[in-house]
Amino acid sequence: MDIRRIEGGVTAAKGFKAACTAAGIKYKDRDDMAMIFSEKPCECAGTFTRNRVKAACVKWDRELVSSGKKLHAVVINSGIANACTGEEGYIACRKTAEAVEGSLNVPPDSTAVASTGVIGMQLPVEKLIKGVSDMSGKLSDSLESGTKASKAIMTTDTVNKETAVSFTVGGREAVIGGMCKGSGMIHPDMCTMLAFITTDVDIDRELMQKAVSGVINDTFNMITVDGDTSTNDTFMLLSNAMAGNERICTENADYECFKEALNTVCRDLARRMAADGEGATKLFEAKVVNARSKEDARTLAKAVVGSNLSKAAIFGCDANFGRFLCAMGYSGADFSEEDVELYFESRAGKLMVFDHGVPLDFDEEKAVTIMKADEVTVLIDMNEGSEEATAWGCDLTYDYVKINADYRT
Repeated sequence: MDIRRIEGGVTAAKGFKAACTAAGIKYKDRDDMAMIFSEKPCECAGTFTRNRVKAACVKWDRELVSSGKKLHAVVINSGIANACTGEEGYIACRKTAEAVEGSLNVPPDSTAVASTGVIGMQLPVEKLIKGVSDMSGKLSDSLESGTKASKAIMTTDTVNKETAVSFTVGGREAVIGGMCKGSGMIHPDMCTMLAFITTDVDIDRELMQKAVSGVINDTFNMITVDGDTSTNDTFMLLSNAMAGNERICTENADYECFKEALNTVCRDLARRMAADGEGATKLFEAKVVNARSKEDARTLAKAVVGSNLSKAAIFGCDANFGRFLCAMGYSGADFSEEDVELYFESRAGKLMVFDHGVPLDFDEEKAVTIMKADEVTVLIDMNEGSEEATAWGCDLTYDYVKINADYRT
């Protein structure tokens, strides 16, 4: 499969436009609303938070996705999450969608909404409506407009996150692009994470949803920053069929190519989100290989990157392999430590520190050099099977506490 990374994000695929504006919802000195718009109606697939406390926008979008209705637009605000806001919060969603329908002359129930920020505050509806009006007149298919939109949805993120790929499907050039935000309240089973993916591939909606559900498990559901699963997690994929390929209606070679391209986009965004965890100084990756089952591999990898002690060791460049083995031991996966090999790896090299139940007399200085890199991998060979999985997180730093101690104020 010839999948090529290209410039751009949500406007890279044909027919998609974006815009942003400074609506003053909470932030006073930056853009805080974004819009994605397709000139043709889109099939939509999605997945959402498993937290029992769900934001009003999550409830709104779940109804749209499950209804099978085609979408034209997504409106996102940052600063206020519209969670724990009762009926008033749901009315804010409806008023925002109605404003899009009026400004852009699109059908009712064709606009999704998303919010991120402080829980428990009501959205200023009049500012949302004005923001929609402002953005409707600024929609553009330029790559720059997509980049600006990815910046407008940030909260405590330090960098915007977007990516795109091109590939051939049914003899036609096709594109998948996306943007996401997320820095804290990040944990498997979706995170404070908003992710919006656009594509011009013509594909059956049920197959698109199947691809999303499969890809999510090995990408966004394999990242963790702090163990908190948000009220607002939203992942949406929009397809406007403008690539002109023969519609994908079966799980054929074109479907597999589409799914692999989608996986590439989601993996890129997930890694960027983990690396930008609140207060983080480096990406922390756990790769488990040769496990008995895929489930065991996922469980072990997520336990390692989710351990606060492991994350602190990564921050301090301390090759204390016992912390990683301990996390594996309480993960719930069945294994014997006498089969395990454990390595530290980065651009600076690779070092084995534990071999089949026995600690090695390794070079501490080399270990520190490896762990000082901005991306550090703990490689774990289970030697018990053929399955593997990778999870991503970040180090735990003093700044994480500082950021979250005064987030609301």
